[in-house]
Amino acid sequence: MSLSKYRNTFEKLLNLAEIEINGSNPWDIQVHNERMYERVLAQGSLGLGESYMDGWWDCERLDQFIYRVLNARLDKKIKKNFPVLYEILIAKFFNRQAGKRTYTVGKHHYDIGNDLFTIMLDKYMCYSCAYWRKEAETLDQAQENKLEMICRKIDLRPGMEVLDIGCGWGGFARYAAEKYHARITGITVSRQQVNLGRHFCAGYDVDIKLLDYRKIKGKFDRVVSVGMFEHVGYKNHRKYMKTVKKVLKDNGLFFLHTIGNDVSAVCGDSWINKYIFPNGMTPSMSQISKSCEKLFVMEDWENIGVHYDKTLMHWYDRIRVSWRSLMKNYDDRFYRMWSFYLLSCAGLFRARQAEVWQMVFSNKGIPGGYKAVRF
Repeated sequence: MSLSKYRNTFEKLLNLAEIEINGSNPWDIQVHNERMYERVLAQGSLGLGESYMDGWWDCERLDQFIYRVLNARLDKKIKKNFPVLYEILIAKFFNRQAGKRTYTVGKHHYDIGNDLFTIMLDKYMCYSCAYWRKEAETLDQAQENKLEMICRKIDLRPGMEVLDIGCGWGGFARYAAEKYHARITGITVSRQQVNLGRHFCAGYDVDIKLLDYRKIKGKFDRVVSVGMFEHVGYKNHRKYMKTVKKVLKDNGLFFLHTIGNDVSAVCGDSWINKYIFPNGMTPSMSQISKSCEKLFVMEDWENIGVHYDKTLMHWYDRIRVSWRSLMKNYDDRFYRMWSFYLLSCAGLFRARQAEVWQMVFSNKGIPGGYKAVRF
């Protein structure tokens, strides 16, 4: 097929989302290399992201472009290609989150550099969806809303022993220790998170460890996991739930916060897997419910996914404004990659193609029922 035919096919698809090539709207794309059309049609999201990283095209409002593409379901209209099928087959036949692979995402993503995340995130270093209610005007306020909501949802009390699976840089751990006087054990697979997290939580009753969740020992009044379950993989969901069951006291509560999909899948997006979160996979409702059968009682399930769009846009704005201070450690290709990551995810959540779920589980059911917490 000639370049002109690739362009015509691509143009027809974009017209369905009211996007023009080299148009004047902020969501229209400006194409610098005509080979982009063939690359995207052949490779889907991988080709779209890589061609943007290579400078083959630009867009004034990339988040709006992605929103329109997803809202029009253009991603479904591009036929599955060999690279995508390869990813699916690998995920089906191999456990990509087992053994030493557990630490891959820590080295590849979370160890990129604490300077980047310190600039991008709020004062508690929360790398998950904020909660933009209760008149929150800043990222700090919205993330504190989220942290406070978690503490209330698990009915946190002074002196309680809490396990934080995927504790990040210790944001929840410090908040829970500081505001509720709880004792927190946090685990992560990122050495950079451990180093900064221990410094951030110094002086509080917090212990942060470099540890795979399968190695957890002890008993806890509460188990909390915020934004980590996406790295577990569907082959390990049951093992994860059994591990939580083993360490949770009989009258304890388990809080799970995760990005979720309405459709069950076995692998994540090709571009995200290659450049951002290797071996990641967002779960579906059925995959979660199947993984915890006969282990827990589902007490509460809330969808706060509409808040992630705004959170991601705030992260992007912080990186954009402060980019000059980061240029000594990151090149222009990284900036384009990171921008594509944040803005495409903003468009994803705006199009309601992904959600954020907060779940509360008990071991045997709360006598009289669970009192749901809503802000």
